[in-house]
Amino acid sequence: MTERFTGNFTQQEPIPDAAIDAAMEVLRSGRLHRYNTAEGEAGETALLEQEFAAAMGARYALATASGGSAIATALRAVQVQPGEEVLTNAFTLAPVPGAIASLGAVPVYVGVTEGLVIDIDHLQTLAETGTYRVLLLSHMRGHICDMDRLMAICDAAGILVIEDCAHTMGGAWDGTMSGQHGAMACYSTQTYKHMNSGEGGFLTSDDPDLMARAIVLSGSYMLYDRHLAAPGPEHFEQVKYVTPNISGRMDNLRAAILRPQLRALQDQCDRWNDRYRRVEDGLRGTPGLSVIERPAKERYVGSSIQFLLLDWSDKAVNEVLRRCAARGVELKWFGGAEPVGFTSRYDSWRYAPSQPMPRTDRVLKGIVDMRLPLTFSLQDCDLLARIIRAEVGAVFQSS
Repeated sequence: MTERFTGNFTQQEPIPDAAIDAAMEVLRSGRLHRYNTAEGEAGETALLEQEFAAAMGARYALATASGGSAIATALRAVQVQPGEEVLTNAFTLAPVPGAIASLGAVPVYVGVTEGLVIDIDHLQTLAETGTYRVLLLSHMRGHICDMDRLMAICDAAGILVIEDCAHTMGGAWDGTMSGQHGAMACYSTQTYKHMNSGEGGFLTSDDPDLMARAIVLSGSYMLYDRHLAAPGPEHFEQVKYVTPNISGRMDNLRAAILRPQLRALQDQCDRWNDRYRRVEDGLRGTPGLSVIERPAKERYVGSSIQFLLLDWSDKAVNEVLRRCAARGVELKWFGGAEPVGFTSRYDSWRYAPSQPMPRTDRVLKGIVDMRLPLTFSLQDCDLLARIIRAEVGAVFQSS
């Protein structure tokens, strides 16, 4: 009898009871806006920022309306200008170059390696031959590059790094939390990320002037003194007069939902990695399929898993996707010529110019992706690996 998977790839775990109770308290109070607090009350959002900064090892944190809002706020905080070229990953999701383009700036794409990280050799060439000021670095699908080498290149070239940590919240490189290498870091709490508030995000930094500008940008008006994870008032004196309000705040309701989840974050990361390793072990050695080997210095969070079908034809990859779907396994392909769902390629984002990148194109055409929600059991993960292994093997043998 042919095995079939019956799980749901978009079903998340329930919001914890403690978070529901905290949300109900906020709802009963009616004080959802982050600055609508009772006398002597800090407010859920301010407390969350303080706790998130401590959890990530950052001096300052700002809670935002979304991960995309955090990225756009960071780009504005470092004063990216219309027409400015900003380096970013060719392998990422559309909100990353979209945030650059939304400012009238121009994304310049850096290639991807078979390890699914930014091509640092390509980055070095660009740094040596261009006059770039900012790199928006996406730790796409939770893969962290050699941050020591990347920061050495960027520091030498005077390139400021903003880290997109939407897929690496709770991860680290060589003991340093993801997000703590660059000048600013952005996180997401959209439903499919590592904490779930539907939408939401964070911005962290150790730079008081950048964070002061970000807080005013987020829509603090002159209420920045109510932030618990903010720099001192002297850092707001100059920026408060010249920084526009773009109103990208998080509210107290979402903050209340997130605070209990933050306390459980590392345990949740461990659970994701248990599932990741079960699928990875089951796929290793499959003919025609390459597992992504993780560096020893990387502490990843396996909330999704990727593998490569390198140099396969489009027809063969689509056949694998079709056969797996028929057995209940939902795979996403980043190599398709047309965007599907959340998958797209750098040449799909036609609001920004791009040149063909043959080595990157080869990798992108081979990337297959699968979510690993915590609603899957370890036995589910074993089954998923068996199905993928069987269907990849069948197509590989017939090709």
